[in-house]
Amino acid sequence: MKNNENNNSRPDNTIKNPDEWKTGNEEITGAQRSYLRTLSDEAGEEPQEDLTKAEASKKIEELQEKTGRGKDH
Repeated sequence: MKNNENNNSRPDNTIKNPDEWKTGNEEITGAQRSYLRTLSDEAGEEPQEDLTKAEASKKIEELQEKTGRGKDH
């Protein structure tokens, strides 16, 4: 159990700013495109198709805030 306590006290370095992604300038992934369409529909917005991976990630976060999707409990 002590290891879990130590792991929980460390800062989480698994979440990176999309601007720092090495592949951030690559074309949006199929999964991102699909999720953006879903979120855009729920938010009443037109989905943006011509985004990079990093731009798509930021837009997903924005739409999650707007729609309440993807929030931690």
